[in-house]
Amino acid sequence: MAWKKKYRCCECGYEAEAYEGRGLFRQQITAVSCPDCHTIQQLVVGGIIGDVAPSFNSEVGRLCLHCGSDRISIWDRKTCPKCGGSMAETGEKEFWT
Repeated sequence: MAWKKKYRCCECGYEAEAYEGRGLFRQQITAVSCPDCHTIQQLVVGGIIGDVAPSFNSEVGRLCLHCGSDRISIWDRKTCPKCGGSMAETGEKEFWT
């Protein structure tokens, strides 16, 4: 079971989502930040897809889904990728399987 949480930048208003927990097929969704296109993307990691495609077992070697950059890093859930400001939870949660 997992939860999807929304975040908003206190400076510029940029919004992003991040997941906590594991999905129905044991996968985890990892939020990564891209310094090239200044976005937060969601990567599926592990689970059944990782059993079939080992390259999905970690974030290492993965590319930004928006621009293809190889400079992505796990998002700290605090820093806005657009302006560098502070991101805060909006309080909105959604159950996800």
